[in-house]
Amino acid sequence: MFVSDCRREFYDVIVSQRVLLLVASDVDALCACKILQALFQCDHVQYTLVPVSGWQELETAFLEHKDQIKLLVKQDDDLDVPAYDDIFRDDEDEEEDSENEGDGSEPSEKRRRFEEDVIERTMKRRQRREWEARRQEILFDYEQYEYHGTSSAMVMFDLAWIMSKDLNDMLWWAIVGLTDQWVQDKITQMKYVTDIGILQRHVSRHNHRNEDEEHSLSIDCMRIAFEYDLRLALYQHWSLYESLCNTSYTSASLKLWSVQGQKRLQEFLADMGLPLKQVKQKFHSMDMSLKENLREMIEESANKFGMKDLRFQTFSIHFGFKNKFLASDIVYATTSLMENIEKEGPETTNFIKALDSLSRGNLDKLHQGLDLAKKQLRAIQQTVASCICTNLVISQGPFLYCSLMEGTPDVKLFSKPVSLCLLSKYLLKSFVCSTKNKRCKLLPLVMAAPMDVEQGTVIMVGIPPETESSDKKNFFGRAFEKAADSTNSRTLHNHFDMSIIELKTEDRSKFLDALISLLS
Repeated sequence: MFVSDCRREFYDVIVSQRVLLLVASDVDALCACKILQALFQCDHVQYTLVPVSGWQELETAFLEHKDQIKLLVKQDDDLDVPAYDDIFRDDEDEEEDSENEGDGSEPSEKRRRFEEDVIERTMKRRQRREWEARRQEILFDYEQYEYHGTSSAMVMFDLAWIMSKDLNDMLWWAIVGLTDQWVQDKITQMKYVTDIGILQRHVSRHNHRNEDEEHSLSIDCMRIAFEYDLRLALYQHWSLYESLCNTSYTSASLKLWSVQGQKRLQEFLADMGLPLKQVKQKFHSMDMSLKENLREMIEESANKFGMKDLRFQTFSIHFGFKNKFLASDIVYATTSLMENIEKEGPETTNFIKALDSLSRGNLDKLHQGLDLAKKQLRAIQQTVASCICTNLVISQGPFLYCSLMEGTPDVKLFSKPVSLCLLSKYLLKSFVCSTKNKRCKLLPLVMAAPMDVEQGTVIMVGIPPETESSDKKNFFGRAFEKAADSTNSRTLHNHFDMSIIELKTEDRSKFLDALISLLS
């Protein structure tokens, strides 16, 4: 069921019948799904949940459940949907030239018809140019960019809020959905901070308690809090040392893949006055005297080492008295569950586990996801270090290129789209910090990894340049399509993110040549 507007009247139409819920395999979509599920449960709505990882599965689900699918569009709604004639054009009439000229016509008649044909063709060419210009303007926002900076989970929470059915659980899922977009680098810092401000007002409304009430909460309570926390991945569920080594921001800033970078890490820890024994043990086992002022100590030392953005705005959640998680912790855990490469049943097993981990009653699945996330982050940082130390990142002119070979440690993990995207973004950030070439610092990155050895395919992703002013818009989707078309490369554009493609290994060389020519 596709909802074209999140206003109340559309929801009322939806719940009047059995709903087909098609959910993409990313954390933001999962959070939006959880909110809709809660709304459906509240209104006793029957629904069918179908996970779809790409366009092929979407088409299959559409054909299997087409009787349930309706397009909800009111005639008086201005949805900015382009008309068919504005996008598609039949040129059959233009191909009919002067084939019907009779041989027996008079010269004057031929001349008159010739002049009329010239005028008509000129008018058609002018109309064609005007139509193409109008078409390009229409397609600009539809085809050029992949992300428009709106969290689907936040849209669903806004719907629940308008209907006065918003709950604290729904608010938390909206927070996790937004945080997923920030972790995946799909939105700008300005957009993230703006949406954090919107959610903060809802958090204050749902979690308004004084200190006495807070201490009297039951063991199964749930409380959300806004806070400035450290930009260190999973540090409260890991050791501080491991988190510093496997967080993209600190690893790239300190250049931890080098001997000099390791020395800088030791100097950084010494400047904070933290004993190595303390930072290498589990965070919850550290001395309380050290943890009390840890954030301030780390931030003060980080500024001296050029890491001025080590603190960021976020939200935390408390389940009872014991369990506390940051929104980014949930994102890493859920992503790892969804892309778990260990086969444990049907294809939908990972999806169901990831979806379940978002519920507070399934903390065992969430902790399993945290363990998988630690393995994923270690694999990413080790691969980044290997690529930089062995000079695998090369300049291809208009973009940087890196290819992982079969046999590379953890290469199977990077056959998954989100894991490959995270690796690519972390690698580009680290490369920009390591290179002295000013031109290379401004280039995007194309990265490839083996996908299916038996079928001889690779998965390839395009990442925009690593710049502070980057608006997160990605042109690689259209560039990949054109490069594939011009070389007849055997590609599969199955992912919802069009900057990710699958490609036959033997076609990679000519595909890259066309891509270089296209972007030069």
